[in-house]
Amino acid sequence: MITVLLAEDMHMVRGALVALLGLEEGIEVVAEVAAGDQIVPAALRHRPDVAVLDIDLPGIDGITAAGLLREQLPEVRILVLTSLARPGTLRRALAARVEGFIGKDARPADLAAAIRDVAAGKRVVDSQLALAALDSGTSPLTARELAVLRLAADGTDPGDIAAKLFLSPGTVRNYLTTIISKLNARNRVDAIRIASDSGWL
Repeated sequence: MITVLLAEDMHMVRGALVALLGLEEGIEVVAEVAAGDQIVPAALRHRPDVAVLDIDLPGIDGITAAGLLREQLPEVRILVLTSLARPGTLRRALAARVEGFIGKDARPADLAAAIRDVAAGKRVVDSQLALAALDSGTSPLTARELAVLRLAADGTDPGDIAAKLFLSPGTVRNYLTTIISKLNARNRVDAIRIASDSGWL
């Protein structure tokens, strides 16, 4: 029997997934959570074979939770199930050393097969997404530029960004100008959109 922890914040989707997996022979959902910060405690309690994690979760996101789960329970295999099927997101998930990555638009049979494959020690990655990840480049932004853009994306104004990163307001404005230029964006909002769509934030 393959035991599964399921992390999905949308109650209806989570309920449907639990019901569908309940119909699969040899798979049992032993824990279900709605927030990223509930994943590790639930996994420590139930010791599942596979953790199926949505990325977009309240608390902490699924990829961050995957990294924490990998540290505390390295024997748990991790399958990311997401609607955020972007190349940059796939790269982040693979950097967190997850075993699988498939989209929420996959057929139920594909999800069950992915769980079985991941439990058996195989890697499972949506082929179309893998090709898109290979075709797309890595982020052209430096770590400092990404830090500035992340704070800007959270709605932090340049003065507060400067204080948080120990920079002058003028330096932050220069960073934002450089970011906009590097991403060929129209403005800061467009730069945030481009970086988010690419999975760099």
